[in-house]
Amino acid sequence: MSATLQALGLDGSTAEYLQSVPDDLVPGRVARVDRGLATVLTEDGPVRATWSGALLAAMASDPQAGPCTGDWVVLRFWPDDRITLESVAPRRTAIVRAEVGGSSRGQVLAANVDVIAIVVGLVPEPNIGRIERFLALAWESGARPVVVLTKSDLVGDAEAIAEDVAVAAPGADVLVCSATTGFGMDSVRSLLDDNATMALLGSSGAGKSSLVNALAGVELLDVQDIREDGKGRHTSVRRELIALPQGGVVIDTPGLRGVGLQESGEGLAAALPDVTALAEQCKFKDCVHVTEPGCAVQAALEDGLLPYRRYESWVKLQREAAYMARRTDARLRSEMKKEWVRASKSYRRDFKPRQ
Repeated sequence: MSATLQALGLDGSTAEYLQSVPDDLVPGRVARVDRGLATVLTEDGPVRATWSGALLAAMASDPQAGPCTGDWVVLRFWPDDRITLESVAPRRTAIVRAEVGGSSRGQVLAANVDVIAIVVGLVPEPNIGRIERFLALAWESGARPVVVLTKSDLVGDAEAIAEDVAVAAPGADVLVCSATTGFGMDSVRSLLDDNATMALLGSSGAGKSSLVNALAGVELLDVQDIREDGKGRHTSVRRELIALPQGGVVIDTPGLRGVGLQESGEGLAAALPDVTALAEQCKFKDCVHVTEPGCAVQAALEDGLLPYRRYESWVKLQREAAYMARRTDARLRSEMKKEWVRASKSYRRDFKPRQ
């Protein structure tokens, strides 16, 4: 594969997959998706592509099969100048959240990410519970989570706040920086070594766009001040992949108001490992950690070994993930029933008994 694709974050397993596709197809990486069109970065520059028939068929049965920012894909260039996106390469990692509308299906925010930077502004004061929620989403993706605390130039106790965040984020590095003064930016840039792909997640006003501009060294994205009530303004309106001049790739995302968990799996256990470990020590396997005898979680709360805020966060995320699992199971049962009815009707229509 060319140096151009390598600079876009191409990894070994994906390169092997792309080498196996027919020679008349062109590989590339999705920079952004807009209503049935994708901007794809190729060796010869960016192109706009529509979906192939095979891809539309795959998306009809599984919406997550559709291309998203960060996907590696193969394109077909037609004699009439049409370009179609034929297929999506297997994803190494994927950031998947529950759809905002309450659907049981997940929404893929970005794919093939090496590092997820959870961007949190130091002004207003960080919400630890929200950081834990982002961490659960990040750990579940398979990528490496890092908490990046921005706007350090606006506070005098940035390092003290970082220590508090680090306690709530075991296993994840916590970096402090300022896109305005440049403080700490070298540590953030190091996350992009070896042409890594870094996705930025966070609420509106956290400083994601300013961070991208500081990393690129030029004003690529518009930025806005936060509102007087401390809430952020939406600056980024779509997920977009940006190849940086000095190497590495950043995926900028709009500010997320809701961060619904699609699954509880490894993400929640990694984000709150202390509570998860205690829950595994309970006397009963079906313990709900409220009033049951022999509950290790309640014992830790009573002894002061487990902060009540952290317990509340864990319970809330557990309940949410369990609810989504029930909705997913119900949807799958409904889809299986519909498929059985369709197959039965087809059989009755096509079967002709002997005369």
